[in-house]
Amino acid sequence: MSNEPEAQHGAGTPDAFQRLWTPHRMAYIKGASKPTGSGPEDGCPFCEIPRMSDEDGLIVARGETVFALLNLYPYNSGHLMVCPYRHVPDYTDLDETETFELADFTRRALVALRKASGAQGFNVGMNLGGVAGAGIAAHLHQHVVPRWGGDTNFMPVVGQTRVLPQLLRDTRKLLAGSWPGSS
Repeated sequence: MSNEPEAQHGAGTPDAFQRLWTPHRMAYIKGASKPTGSGPEDGCPFCEIPRMSDEDGLIVARGETVFALLNLYPYNSGHLMVCPYRHVPDYTDLDETETFELADFTRRALVALRKASGAQGFNVGMNLGGVAGAGIAAHLHQHVVPRWGGDTNFMPVVGQTRVLPQLLRDTRKLLAGSWPGSS
C-alpha cells in the first residue's frame, strides 16, 4: 500500500483522505419533511407522527400529553425525543400536566436506555428556537442522547460521519420493550 495520495481525477486536489459517501443525508440537509411554516397544518412531523403506528412513527411510548420517539437523524443509537402532542414552540407554553409528563417521560427514557443499552451517561436538552439549533423550532421536543465511554471516535470527529450499529426499527422495538411500565 502506497503512502501517495490517491488520484482524484476531476475531483480537486489529491489528498490522503478516503471519502465516505452518505447520499441518504441529503434529504436531511435539503430539509425533506421539514414543515413549510410554523403551524401544525404546515407539515409538522411531530403532529403527523402520532397518527402513525408505533412502528412506522418510531414511537417508543405514548402518554396522555406527550410521546417518546426515536430521532430519525440520531447522534447516537437510541437517540430519543420526548414531544408533546400539542403543537407549541416553547417550554413556557406547556401547561402543568404537559410539563410533568414531559419530565416523567424523560426519566423513563433514561431508565429504558440504561436497561436496553447500558448507557453510561446522557445528553438531555432542548434547542428552543432556530437560532439555538432547533431543526423543527415550531414544535417543542426534548432530546435524550445516550452516551458511552469512547463513543466519540475519529468517524464523527474527523470523518463527519456517524456509525450506528442498529437499525432504527430494531432500536425502537428494544426500547419499547424496556420502557418502564411496558409489558
